[in-house]
Amino acid sequence: MADAKIRLFVEHPLAPGNSVPVDRDQANYLFNVMRLGVGAHILLFNSADGEFLAEVADAGKRRGLLLVKEQTKPLQMPPDLWLLFAPIKKARTDFIVEKAAEMGAARIMPVMTQYTNSDRIRRDKLQAHAMEAAEQCGGTYVPEVADIAKLGAVLDTWPEDRQLMFCDEARVGPAETLAHSKSGKWAVLIGPEGGFSDAERDRLHKLPQTTPISLGPRVLRADTAAVAALTVWQAALGDWT
Repeated sequence: MADAKIRLFVEHPLAPGNSVPVDRDQANYLFNVMRLGVGAHILLFNSADGEFLAEVADAGKRRGLLLVKEQTKPLQMPPDLWLLFAPIKKARTDFIVEKAAEMGAARIMPVMTQYTNSDRIRRDKLQAHAMEAAEQCGGTYVPEVADIAKLGAVLDTWPEDRQLMFCDEARVGPAETLAHSKSGKWAVLIGPEGGFSDAERDRLHKLPQTTPISLGPRVLRADTAAVAALTVWQAALGDWT
């Protein structure tokens, strides 16, 4: 298995003996870019069955076939954690999605706030970034990237059983910790580059499920804040502990 250096996300059941068809884009990557041929080994995962070793059975220019061998890693589900963030410039939005996938977010939700600078995203492109991050970092689960929605609409239907860690830039002081007693379903919310409006902040503070926290005495860029917030949550309540 030492030669199985490529990992690939597939949308097919994985079990010993199963065959997995390779689509045109995957065939181009595997057989033209990476120069794999028949008999080469590759690692597959699908967010449901774990990671499996597979062997290239057919390597065409526009298609291929992989034969699944043995399981190499069990499915590792992330904590039940959502990340809500306001989109920013493209490269930095891509960074947020990639790091959220690496750090164990189960769902990634772009939200429109009053001061959001960018109101257009390509959900399919962001989903591809999440998939690539899981492929590269050894994950066995790819988080769903939701369509962008207005923050107010998201809060209108907020689940009663999900806690919300609200990273409030108006809170000045040392970074805070979360109460270990509030385990279970959670979400992390970070704001746009311009911060939250007074009306948004007031509504968030009034939501019973909200836990407002500070991320420290310095103002962080939105992409830095996402990584910092996920780190705070994982260290207190996640699967790092």
